Amino acid sequence: MRGNRKTLITSALPYANGSIHLGHMVEHIQTDIYVRFLRSCGEEVIALCASDTHGTPIELKARENGVAPEDWVARFHTEHQKDFADFDVKYDAYHSTHSPENKYYAELIYGRLKEAGLIERKDVEQAYDEKAQRFLPDRFIRGTCPNCNSPDQYGDACEKCGATYAPKELKDPKSAITGLPPVWKSSLHLFFKLSQKGEYLKSVIANPAFMNQGLAAQLQQFFKNGLADWDISRDGPYFGFAIPGEANKFFYVWLDAPIGYIASTELWAKQNGKGSALDYWNEGAQVRTIHNIGKDIVYFHCLFWPAVLSAAKLKVPDHVQIHGHLTVNGEKMSKTRGTFINARPYLEKLDPAYLRFYYASLLGSGPEDIDFNVHDFRMRVNAELVNNLGNLANRTLSLLAAEDMGKKLAPPSTADGKKLVETALARVPEIRAAFDSWDYRAGMKAILELGHAANQFLTVHAPWKQKKTDLEAARSALSDAAEVVYVLGALLKPVVPKLADTLFRQLNAPELTYQGLAKAQYPLLKRDNPIGEPSPLINRMEEAQVSSLVQAPVPESVKSVRPAMAAAAPNAEIEYGDFAKVTLKVGKVLAAEKVVKADKLLKLTVEVGEPTPRTIVSGIAEAYTAEQVVGKKVVVVMNLKPRMLKGIESKGMLLTAGPGGKDLVLIDAGAMTPGAEVK
Repeated sequence: MRGNRKTLITSALPYANGSIHLGHMVEHIQTDIYVRFLRSCGEEVIALCASDTHGTPIELKARENGVAPEDWVARFHTEHQKDFADFDVKYDAYHSTHSPENKYYAELIYGRLKEAGLIERKDVEQAYDEKAQRFLPDRFIRGTCPNCNSPDQYGDACEKCGATYAPKELKDPKSAITGLPPVWKSSLHLFFKLSQKGEYLKSVIANPAFMNQGLAAQLQQFFKNGLADWDISRDGPYFGFAIPGEANKFFYVWLDAPIGYIASTELWAKQNGKGSALDYWNEGAQVRTIHNIGKDIVYFHCLFWPAVLSAAKLKVPDHVQIHGHLTVNGEKMSKTRGTFINARPYLEKLDPAYLRFYYASLLGSGPEDIDFNVHDFRMRVNAELVNNLGNLANRTLSLLAAEDMGKKLAPPSTADGKKLVETALARVPEIRAAFDSWDYRAGMKAILELGHAANQFLTVHAPWKQKKTDLEAARSALSDAAEVVYVLGALLKPVVPKLADTLFRQLNAPELTYQGLAKAQYPLLKRDNPIGEPSPLINRMEEAQVSSLVQAPVPESVKSVRPAMAAAAPNAEIEYGDFAKVTLKVGKVLAAEKVVKADKLLKLTVEVGEPTPRTIVSGIAEAYTAEQVVGKKVVVVMNLKPRMLKGIESKGMLLTAGPGGKDLVLIDAGAMTPGAEVK
């Protein structure tokens, strides 16, 4: 890795108008893993964030609660930091956009834009609430959608049909503050001439190193009719910074919110004697700058923000990492469905390591949405973190700590134990490359494969039996398994830092890093050192713990996710009689096609030894095209009750392996004929 590289990385600033929820945690855990990974590689990293504190929603919410806006945002500023810290997310500085530093840089940047001739005055017609005596933002106007006639919709977009429109097009508009119809008044506003930065921005977003090119293509819509100039002012009353030289005009929240990245840098620089923020944000500054954001704020970070920075002679970010949204049980998070899960209730019930591990297993490098499925969450964490990795460490070290072993490691071996460790070390560059490119899913898949290989090694050698006849051979096998545990501790440290530290303590070994792994050779452990005191690494999750997170009953469709795989999982804790109820047969795919309006589903016609082939709808379309599965031999769960999926009756389910999504692999039935029973 590039040990001398310096990186400044930020997460998007949480709005200080409510509590942190599990959707926020996708981004902040994703950022924290990357920061810890880079530091493990020996790089210098500055991790920054802040509270986004300005705007009409905060001002009105504070008034509703009978407090000053400053006091309202201070409450969430403190609460957010505690939630992040309890999820093991650490920032080097966590500031606020309502700060002297942010005010200074907002005025500095505005002054530079003005000097460059990029600020223009224009009259704007706006909705005005005569009783409240204030102009209304679009989101503070409610009415009937002009497209689908759905009532109680926002002034700029319909949540029912997705249409966008001007506030004046809304039918029967009402002020969200007083309930009275607004009147329309003209007001002088200040605009940033974004239209003059079109060609420059096209070149910025066309750079694959800057952003995801699929999303860059979506941004092209803004260039079709020419970029519109951007209104950066709001009329008072408004909670924010007054614009210098203007009467009753304030900076729009999206002008000073991203400047919060610079203000946070200033705070960090002051606290650490590192000069000023301009040492990191001036044009040509020798630091790699990365923003990690959700795909809903791409416009602001990939068009508006680079345009402002370049116009103000400041450094444009090198990369904008963009992630998707979080769904819960396949649905958008919803308070009415009981699936809007805040961070604190989670922390009161479950170990943060579970969520960090689960998110890492799902997150690829692109902007795809990920799903927090309560059933899959428990099953995957129990099977992979607890049973695979945790059990490997516990049974290895517990056997070494037994009285007959005396916590002593064996001398290095020349047999297959050495090969096991060297094979693990050989995969480190692959895992490191995956994490460096934000593809945690691929990195975690490889890490889990190393755990499975070490568990299989122990199963073959069975040192718990072997020690009865050859104590030293058993000690040698366990010592080499302990080497893999040590490697896994290093690989997992960015993901589950506290668990990794526990592993190092139990091994009685110094912390191992990605930088150390780059030059590591067998043996890694000092074989004349005794191991530490072993104990179970992490407890299994119980169903009651997880189901209590969701306030509404979990739908049966969610409970039945991957039922055949769940039945076969080692942690499912079912009776043999229950598993015997599952009928498995060989099938052959005769035909396949995509299901309309369902990107993850294929409709399959499968021969299973019956007079008529079965129709099976399978969620494998992320891993296989229809053409790829035709002719394949598969394993079919035969005795599931038929269910309707996208209007198609599905009779059966295919067995797959892997964590899901693009990483699913169909179980191959080999040369067996369709209809043959699988035991």
